[in-house]
Amino acid sequence: MSLGVVDRVALGDLVARYALYTDRRRMDDLAGLFTEDATLVLPDPPKELAPARAFTGRAEIAASFASLDAVPLTFHALVGQVFDAGPGPDTAAGEVACVAHHLTERDGKPSDLVWHLRYTDAYRLDEGTWRISRRELAIDSIETRPVRRWRHG
Repeated sequence: MSLGVVDRVALGDLVARYALYTDRRRMDDLAGLFTEDATLVLPDPPKELAPARAFTGRAEIAASFASLDAVPLTFHALVGQVFDAGPGPDTAAGEVACVAHHLTERDGKPSDLVWHLRYTDAYRLDEGTWRISRRELAIDSIETRPVRRWRHG
């Protein structure tokens, strides 16, 4: 099976919505981008930058997003994405490059914790809608940048 234009556009929209829903803290919508039996594998920075902790099913995946409560503002900039047909019918695979900004206060000053990361994804067509069936997040590098000013909330 090869991916047609409609599928590629839908997959691009799926990963863009993941970034948007994360930044807007639309957690129910974010969890809905995953299949019911999906797995999300996250690193444990700064100790571990490779995928290390697995969360399975929408409820566990939604609970894993609670860590964002400690970060007042995020901005996920998608900088590249590639999609291929998956190993079976109605499946696809992808890799998404992202620069994730986490704005917080550090030593009483605004700061941007920047992750240069990659998502390695498996997707499945679920009742006519592409959803994430497995997502592994690996961080390539971490940096901290000073911030002059930022909009809260």
